[in-house]
Amino acid sequence: MTEKVALTGAQETTLATLYGKAMESRRPDSVLQDTEAFAALQRIDYDFSKLRVRRSDHLSLAVRARAYDTWARQFIDAHPRCTVLHLGCGLDTRAFRVAPPPSVTWYDVDFPDVIALRRKLFASDYAMIAKSVTDPTLLDDVAGDTPVLVVAEGVTPYLPAEEGLALLRRITGHFPSGELLFDGYDKRGLWFLQRYGCVKASGARLGWSIGDPRDLERAVPGLRFDTELWYSDAPGMDQRLSGLTRRFLRGMYRIPALRRLGRPLRYTFGN
Repeated sequence: MTEKVALTGAQETTLATLYGKAMESRRPDSVLQDTEAFAALQRIDYDFSKLRVRRSDHLSLAVRARAYDTWARQFIDAHPRCTVLHLGCGLDTRAFRVAPPPSVTWYDVDFPDVIALRRKLFASDYAMIAKSVTDPTLLDDVAGDTPVLVVAEGVTPYLPAEEGLALLRRITGHFPSGELLFDGYDKRGLWFLQRYGCVKASGARLGWSIGDPRDLERAVPGLRFDTELWYSDAPGMDQRLSGLTRRFLRGMYRIPALRRLGRPLRYTFGN
């Protein structure tokens, strides 16, 4: 039995990322190997062609997801008793790919209609929160006594800047310590992303640009910039790109103006 889907705006883009990751995972040399994503794709009644996801997008989506997965596993290995907030989770299957131990409290967070669809598509034994990530009550029922890992892949561009900053302040004020993983696009990168196939097709509007990663340190007390991912060195790139291509990309990423068009960022706070 398939589920008919009627998501719109930013929520509709989650179908594009699911599709890209699922299609990449069908390859024998898959970077992500996301079998759950492909299984979910088969259970959805939706015309994915209208999102205009290109073949080249399959790899970029898979590489980004694997990079976030790698960071998540590293944090969980170092903090086996922790909380994970998977913000704007959409239909991503990260909880299955990372497979955290029972000592980890994992929350998938997204709008009510997205969470309702998740519950139909995935069998899970972890908690889901059916709220906007910018809802001021988001953390009301979340214990704040352990380190936290916040994963917000592909989320920040869709948030108004002030609401995004308020979210970061709530998180750093609620938990004793942790890491935050999210995307940063500067203003030019946001301009390009707004014209990206699936974003344009969904009608979603983008608003929060992050150029200099240290700007957030000044806006959110206690937040510390840790690193930004160079896609040339992302896990799995050596499987699909030649050494020459990776060296070319690495040279490009040495130029801040090019690097800041769009890349995953990692921040820390607390002890």
